[in-house]
Amino acid sequence: MKKWYLYLLIFLLPVKMSGQDLTIKAEYPKVVTAGEQFTVMWTVNAGGGEFSAPQLNGFYKLMGPQTSYSSSTQIINGRMSQQTSYSYVFYLQAMNEGKFVIAPAIFRLKNKEYKSDSMYIEVIKDVSARRANQNNNADNPVKTNEQVPVTDIFLKLILSRNEVYLGEHIVASVKLYTKIDLAGLNEVKFPAFNGFLKENLETPPLSSLQRENINGTIYGTGLVQQFLLYPQITGEINIEPVEITALIQQKTGQTDPFFGDFFSSYQNVPKVIISQPVKIKVKPLPGTKPDDFSGVVGEIKIDASLNKDSVNVNDALNFRIAVTGTGNLKLAGSPVLKLSPDIEVYDPKVSDNIRNSANGTTGQKTFEYVLIPRHWGDFTIPSVSYTFFNTAKKIYEQLSTKEFHFYARKGADQGGTVTVYGGVSKEDVKYLGKDIRFIKAASESLKKSDNIIVTKRSFLSLYGFALLLFLVILFIRREQIRRNSDLSLVRNRKAAKIARKRLQQASKCLKSAALDKFYEEILKAIWGYLSDKLNIPVSELTRNNAFESLREKGIDDEQINSLSVILDKCEFARFAPSSSDTEASEIYSGTLNFIRSVENLIS
Repeated sequence: MKKWYLYLLIFLLPVKMSGQDLTIKAEYPKVVTAGEQFTVMWTVNAGGGEFSAPQLNGFYKLMGPQTSYSSSTQIINGRMSQQTSYSYVFYLQAMNEGKFVIAPAIFRLKNKEYKSDSMYIEVIKDVSARRANQNNNADNPVKTNEQVPVTDIFLKLILSRNEVYLGEHIVASVKLYTKIDLAGLNEVKFPAFNGFLKENLETPPLSSLQRENINGTIYGTGLVQQFLLYPQITGEINIEPVEITALIQQKTGQTDPFFGDFFSSYQNVPKVIISQPVKIKVKPLPGTKPDDFSGVVGEIKIDASLNKDSVNVNDALNFRIAVTGTGNLKLAGSPVLKLSPDIEVYDPKVSDNIRNSANGTTGQKTFEYVLIPRHWGDFTIPSVSYTFFNTAKKIYEQLSTKEFHFYARKGADQGGTVTVYGGVSKEDVKYLGKDIRFIKAASESLKKSDNIIVTKRSFLSLYGFALLLFLVILFIRREQIRRNSDLSLVRNRKAAKIARKRLQQASKCLKSAALDKFYEEILKAIWGYLSDKLNIPVSELTRNNAFESLREKGIDDEQINSLSVILDKCEFARFAPSSSDTEASEIYSGTLNFIRSVENLIS
């Protein structure tokens, strides 16, 4: 019986996969330099068909297509899902400058054709070739209007527009441009955006950079963060710069003449990047502001509803007004109701369901009013007017709701002799007979107590001990603050502790046979310890100045030579892993002994 289920599952699985939507995704660089070799790839999420590549006009095909296949199957909560992917890779070389369009690729399956998107690739002149040509023609210089950026990495705060009305949305994008390798971003400081209501837009993490042509130079660009801004004041507003600390990969040591950069080591050097400040002009709303202006700048519509058309006196109704559209909905004011004095109204309950995007804030804001009629009869809720400023038409527009009617019935506890005045009381006052209590007239005898704690000797002893303890704690705390005020001494004091933690991590890597991670942790422990102990920043720490500083501190050449051997073995093992566990254990012991000896000689 189980075999029949298995056969049935195998039979139905292709039917389920054939029902999936077939897509063809094209991946390619948008900008390349003349003579550069690059790859283009089409990925199809189905097999069994025929793939037809387009003509690659304007490019020289070096190799391709190379086909690869991947498949994955998942079973979640009893449901099976399978993902299939076929990739077709071409290796091309750019020949001539210009902008080229590659037609869509075609995939034929079961007499149907599926097409990918077209590719748009820009080929620019190689900067190195252009500079060499300029040097060769130095005697006959040619003027050019191109401005090549001087910096290798910079930051921009880009605004979607530089002139807006008060309350109109602006999209601020923080974008990074770089020509050098980055290890990551360490710290990002965004401006305060004073004078704006700021909302963070959902921005994907910066995991990869896109190539972009900036004045004839190819930069790797990436979006760090986007903000949605609503100006709250008029005039010219200055937005402060964005500050980012980027970790730049720099090679340490000299290039080997035989192996090149193969055995070179790299370190992450922090670099602070600051964008230029930007200015924006905020214009006041034109004309005379209406009395019923809601504060919304954008485009909205309004709707109202009443949950009942009849109710008993002193019972509640819910009157709901919904404002829907796009704009600064968070600043939308409550509509003003002009009701009869016989209707008691409470402050509205405000709720919203809005989302932020690059097109502004979109959604709905709801105002729910509780109305209580205090007299029986027919009542009318007049039309509610609500005015907003339409940014597309640049005029004020007034919206209004329809009139609502309801009837308030006499309650069962209200006779003809009882009159309820509107807006005065919420219910009739009733005498309960228990709302007044008489003051107790009987006198009580009072006695003087002799058991006073402040007169006892034990209290005075405890008070003196507490005062002495407070003075001791105060002295210890002041001494601790004084010692911690000198950051260099704090780093010196904690250098060995931090190094031991990293060595513990290296020991775990050694036990788990993760030798690459082991050597990396050993190098981190050594260089971090030397930086803290010798008070030299990591960015300025080299072998030469570290060894010189150790000699000045009284460390003998034998210890320094042993440290140099450890560093050489670690750096060699990271790029040419051929060491054994025994050698790794000796490096661990040597590092631990070096730190102990330095701690004994340098306080």
